Amino acid sequence: MISNDTIAAIATGAGRAGVGIVRVSGPDVQNIAEKITGQALNPRYAHYGPFFNAKQTAIDEGLAIRFAGPNSYTGEDVLELQGHGGPVVLDMVLQRVLECGARPARPGEFTERAFLNDKMDLAQAESVADLIDASSQAAAQAAVRSLDGEFSRTVNAISEELMNLRAWLEAALDFSEEEIDFLADATLQNRVKTLLEDFDLMFSRASQGSRLTDGLTVVIAGVANVGKSSLLNALSGLDRAIVTDIAGTTRDVLREEIVLGGMPIHLIDTAGIRLTDDVVEQQGIERAQQAVASADHVLIIVNAEQIELPELGDIHSINAPVTVVINKIDKLESNHHSIDETLIASQASAKTVLKVSIKQGDGMEDLRNHLISLAGRDEAVEGVFSARRRHLDALSRSRDATDAALTRLRSGNMPELAAEELKIARQALDEVTGRFDTEDLLGKVFGQFCIGK
Repeated sequence: MISNDTIAAIATGAGRAGVGIVRVSGPDVQNIAEKITGQALNPRYAHYGPFFNAKQTAIDEGLAIRFAGPNSYTGEDVLELQGHGGPVVLDMVLQRVLECGARPARPGEFTERAFLNDKMDLAQAESVADLIDASSQAAAQAAVRSLDGEFSRTVNAISEELMNLRAWLEAALDFSEEEIDFLADATLQNRVKTLLEDFDLMFSRASQGSRLTDGLTVVIAGVANVGKSSLLNALSGLDRAIVTDIAGTTRDVLREEIVLGGMPIHLIDTAGIRLTDDVVEQQGIERAQQAVASADHVLIIVNAEQIELPELGDIHSINAPVTVVINKIDKLESNHHSIDETLIASQASAKTVLKVSIKQGDGMEDLRNHLISLAGRDEAVEGVFSARRRHLDALSRSRDATDAALTRLRSGNMPELAAEELKIARQALDEVTGRFDTEDLLGKVFGQFCIGK
């Protein structure tokens, strides 16, 4: 795909800077470059000089670099005008480029063209945005691995094996009347089993990469006045939530983005869950319950002096893992009360129970380390690549179809459908790298990019 039109955009961030870049891509690059610089540009050579308007008056000066397609980022002819980074002068240069025949680029259109011109696959294209948006060093390193193609190579290797297994199955079905029963061959089942193990390893690496990219969503829940808002303030280091002794102070969900140990975490403080006739507070409680249902992890805060679990419906059916945080242990120690942590964990379906005093700071370091561990920092980071939730969905569907194929082979129940299951598995897997023609998905993916990339 080589475009018939030429696009342009400011490729550097908004605001004042020492240097700003206007990027151009398309068939009219050479013509536009000559009109603006007054000279023919040799490929991959930095030409210093003025940038001219239509009246041949200089509007800026800097470096002009032309990249001849297909040896460029987009696979097309590309021009970069590197001038001063003031918003006004950059806009003047961009307007001059548009006067010369280019049109404004859509968000992500440069990278979209790179994808359509086979300069990168869809997973690599998405990693460009992930690298720009990385909120930690670990996330940036994972994005670089995906941009380098590590995720794609893993996906493509499994996709190739799926195709080979399907070919074997199709051949076995074609020769089903022969004396040798190819479908009963243990080698075939072992290959599928090995493939499932490869899926699990890839899914584990992608899951951690997704947490690095998207962050871990942690919902703080509990009854009124147990310290939920105080915990949000303590973890964020800001007086983000109003804290009073009056029950029902928090009426809505409060969100705060924090980074702990290099790991992005989305904290959500919720209204205290209790029986109330206040209509506004009731809506806050409903939103709290909705937040719990969509969380990656739930912190249930309880008061050490009077432990009471919130009414979250069937607490045992909460999809997210649960940690119980027993607050105000400084008061507990003075009253010599004992706490049955095993019983509390059982009642809350929690794997972990931590004791803290948010006010005094006791146990808070253990809680922070626990959140960092949940976000994935303690897992092996070597080889982790950036991934998104759509990738995890595609990997999950592909693995399920592969597992269904193995089940059919083992049971002998309509084994001819195993080949179809492997076909479905490969189609789902190829969604990761974009080996298909789905304009809706491409529009959604590249629409999230910044303009100029």
